Amino acid sequence: MDVPFLSARDINARYADELKAAAARVIDSGWYVLGEEVAAFEREFAAYCGVQHALGVGNGLDALALILRGYKELGALSEGDEIIVPGNTFIASFLAITENHMRPVPVEPDAASFNLDPDRVEAAIGPRTRAIMVVHLYGQLANMPALLALARRYKLLLIEDAAQAHGAISHGCRAGAFGDAAAFSFFPAKNLGALGDGGAVVTQDALLAQRVAALRNYGSEVKYRHLFQGVNSRLDEMQAAMLRVKLKYLDQDIARRRHVAQRYRQGIRHPQIRLPQVRSEEQHAWHLFVVRCAQRDALQQHLQRLGIQSQVHYPIPPHRQSAYRSLRDVHLPLTEQLHDEVLSLPLGPTLRDDEVERVIAACQAFECPP
Repeated sequence: MDVPFLSARDINARYADELKAAAARVIDSGWYVLGEEVAAFEREFAAYCGVQHALGVGNGLDALALILRGYKELGALSEGDEIIVPGNTFIASFLAITENHMRPVPVEPDAASFNLDPDRVEAAIGPRTRAIMVVHLYGQLANMPALLALARRYKLLLIEDAAQAHGAISHGCRAGAFGDAAAFSFFPAKNLGALGDGGAVVTQDALLAQRVAALRNYGSEVKYRHLFQGVNSRLDEMQAAMLRVKLKYLDQDIARRRHVAQRYRQGIRHPQIRLPQVRSEEQHAWHLFVVRCAQRDALQQHLQRLGIQSQVHYPIPPHRQSAYRSLRDVHLPLTEQLHDEVLSLPLGPTLRDDEVERVIAACQAFECPP
């Protein structure tokens, strides 16, 4: 049998009865958009993150975009502003910026964590810089103390793209509670995954929360009265009900992910496979376990022959995508090298110990082509 990269079916099967009961509750309620399930999930997720406000939206990209849009409506951001963003990220981080007619300024990561390098961030700050968008890549918190200090020193907004970092924690503070606002994705493969799409904005800022709540709902706070030119991006009742069930098990699932990651880090000792570096286990929610290998494609093919699934996150950085031809002159050598070398190994709360050992043995048996 193959070792799956991640099995959403197996993950959800563990609490299928609770999910089915939640679905029946929604069906029987007769209310399917912005009802009690969404309100309850928003309260529960805000409490989990340690913030005052959570707003359920359609997906993680919308969450990021609505944060920026909300700050535009509040006068804290304007079209044409520059936002510093990791070059090494999924394209959604860039899309949220350009959707709001702002300019992404990509910078290199630090070589150890692949997250934003505070020194390079400071070097990139210019007269039009208004915000730093930090991505907790693969589930590991970025260097938030240093980035917070920079944001305060230069009077910049600090926005967390926490789409991969549900549950990552440092000094009692969870991902989403460090910056001015944060965006989460509930795509089914995430640590906290819905049974469809979904996302959330979390913040301590009551005014921003009020704006996002209106913007996600056609710009309306009262039906048929539209204060802003909003959008339709609402977490639906069914997904909120599913997420309420799964939120109860999130810390338990992260503990299992950490166990698998620790076993990988103990067992994989191949000279050509570079393991992820971790500052602290609690700071990493282990959404992905990403190794580096100069012969990445050969390693992936080797694993596939042995029935082990793997994925590349991500093969092409945003500034090299056709969608961002305007950034074609940007040169980020470390980011580009990472995208040529990274490989994500199987990781999830339902991965069995024998499957973990198969992955380790397969990595150890890899022979680099000449």
